[in-house]
Amino acid sequence: MLSIPSGFQFSTVTSGVKKSLQDDLVVVLCPTGATAAGVYTQNQIVAAPVVWSQERTPLEPCYAVVVNSGNANACTGKQGEHDTHEIATLVAKECQTYSAESLSQASCDEILVMSTGVIGQFLPMEKIREGIRNAFQKFGHDEEATLRAARGIMTTDQGEKTGSRTVEVSGKSCSILGLAKGAGMIGPNMATMLGLLLTDAPLTKEQAQQSLTVATSKSFNAISVEGHTSTNDTVLLLASGTNRTEGLTAEEFTNFTEELTLLCIDLAKKIPSDGEGAKHLIEIQVQGAKTAQQADIIARTVASSALVKTAIAGGDPNWGRIVSAAGYAGVDFDPDKITLWLNDHLLYQNGRPADFSEKEVSDDLNKHFETKIRLVLEMGQNCATHWTSDLTTEYVHFNSAYRT
Repeated sequence: MLSIPSGFQFSTVTSGVKKSLQDDLVVVLCPTGATAAGVYTQNQIVAAPVVWSQERTPLEPCYAVVVNSGNANACTGKQGEHDTHEIATLVAKECQTYSAESLSQASCDEILVMSTGVIGQFLPMEKIREGIRNAFQKFGHDEEATLRAARGIMTTDQGEKTGSRTVEVSGKSCSILGLAKGAGMIGPNMATMLGLLLTDAPLTKEQAQQSLTVATSKSFNAISVEGHTSTNDTVLLLASGTNRTEGLTAEEFTNFTEELTLLCIDLAKKIPSDGEGAKHLIEIQVQGAKTAQQADIIARTVASSALVKTAIAGGDPNWGRIVSAAGYAGVDFDPDKITLWLNDHLLYQNGRPADFSEKEVSDDLNKHFETKIRLVLEMGQNCATHWTSDLTTEYVHFNSAYRT
């Protein structure tokens, strides 16, 4: 059961943007205003809604987040910018006439926008306009409304991605709720990946941005499916502060960031688990590196290897693909000290293959959805973890026919 923070309301409608005629427009309302922070794609080709939200975060107050799925509004030039501005303006006007008095002065600059879907197509604004009007007819705060919102932001996802945690603040329990989407075009630093994190803990703009940056660096920025960084990646954190009037102490802020990070890791792992056609979630652990950055580089390199991914897909304990991927990562280490474990099986030790049963390891890979690759370098004390999916023929078939 999800722990839903106070201070937020959800509305999800079918506007008709998706050909499937499934829910495709979500408005998350913050009637009393919230503190908002964001992290965004590092692609140089950036969608209009990313530019809009990035220019405004950290933000206080934020009165609403509007998300459309089925159309990314990316590579749409001035028209895309105009449409994003219109969306924020329409939501602000609806806020002004909504029942909450605190919304009466809401402006478009206090509305954040996210989009996901097909790149290079203009938004069908007539459908979006009607969808926004319909969204303001009914809001909910229960789990049903939350789950519907999670489904409304999906594109190729097989199911919604949600999670929640609680953190104690001066004897009070504050909730942290997360919604995410993504299954393909995943190669963060930040991919078509969206995340929305909501809490009723009181955070300043600086605290919200700091906490979100730490959490995403260890979660959403540590996953990949095929290494393709999208134009639309956005993760937002909104804090309503309705569960407490005083700010967080240093210790409380540390605890909050730890809980937020754990929630983000849980959500992030669900994305490659749902990778289009995926049969395995692969966790790559690199231990014993000289620096954390070097460990991260090796983990990302192994995760990005098509040969490693296809080997896991086929249940092939091909240690050579993994070790050689680490070798071309551009990080100095002693090849004679490297050790490789695949799940609980030692495959490679001190620069040479270990004695193991290929059939036993293969059967183990085929039996379990989760696969763990552990590389130990014995060069230092630093480590990194990355998650990815395997690469299957289903992925190729799906993405070759995605638009046609």
